[in-house]
Amino acid sequence: MKIEKLFMGLLILSSVSYSTQSLVEKAKENNLLAIPEDKTELYKIIDPKGLLTPQKVLLGKKLFFEPRLSKASDISCATCHDLGTGGDDNIPVATGHKGGKNPFHLNSPTVFNAVFFDRQFWDGRSPDLEDQAKGPIQAGVEMAATPALVEERVNAIPQYVKEFKEVYGKDVKIDFDLVTSTIGAFERTLVTPSRFDDFLNGKNNALTKEEKQGLNTFIDKGCTGCHKGIGIGGSMQPFDVAAEFKFSKVGGFKGGKGGLIKVGTLRNITQTAPYFHNGTFDKLENVVKEMARIQLGIKITQKEVDSILLFLNTLDGRKSNTEKPELPKDILKK
Repeated sequence: MKIEKLFMGLLILSSVSYSTQSLVEKAKENNLLAIPEDKTELYKIIDPKGLLTPQKVLLGKKLFFEPRLSKASDISCATCHDLGTGGDDNIPVATGHKGGKNPFHLNSPTVFNAVFFDRQFWDGRSPDLEDQAKGPIQAGVEMAATPALVEERVNAIPQYVKEFKEVYGKDVKIDFDLVTSTIGAFERTLVTPSRFDDFLNGKNNALTKEEKQGLNTFIDKGCTGCHKGIGIGGSMQPFDVAAEFKFSKVGGFKGGKGGLIKVGTLRNITQTAPYFHNGTFDKLENVVKEMARIQLGIKITQKEVDSILLFLNTLDGRKSNTEKPELPKDILKK
């Protein structure tokens, strides 16, 4: 009798292990990829040219938090990309210089895991983080500075000049491109591995049975058609392909080349409300239903929605290097 119970126990354990392994394989077959657990492998992805150093990342971090890069010296990258929450600002429309709002009612996307995206900005106009950093600084409704103003201010702060020379060499020319590329260097490190990544990386118990079922539902319903890769989003895709988006007229944004819109990442999605490019949905539950309707052309049950939501919670990641650094104390002359 004891032998039979032991045999049945081993059979059940084997079945669970096989089922888990099958789900991992299924996820990878549908292009759901994990953030590598091994740092060497991770840096091959986020720093393919081997240009990141601790000193450069720290300097980029200071510049990311530096309000003196804005015209009024009151807005930094961190203003709209709060690293203490989901890497965005949790308001429907991006707001910047003198309270100006984005003319297309676009909201601020998260900076976390942006290094894994194919393109940057909702219209995909920038190829990487270094190039993307140039946009908000110069935008009149965001930081409203000019390249010349940024160069003047950074070069007027001795501590920044000293640190740039330490990172790039004593003969370095501190210009706008170098400032923004250094910010991009820091942003490349803002990755947030989660329990989902642990699961794909071989830790079978990282997800509960219900969360694994949620992952399975997510795949079976076709969500991975757009939400895929390491970023679980970040590629350029057509929008409202099966039906018209409920708030398509808010802001009038038409996307980039060919009308494509960047797919928002699902990583840390529980922390980045409101949702969609124009920030028109507050509840994640309603987002799942709307996406099923306008992208997949299906109506999913409440049970399926709840199942997917359980999976989405597993994408809340572990954050590091997010605390505000001490900035140079120099006071600029007016």
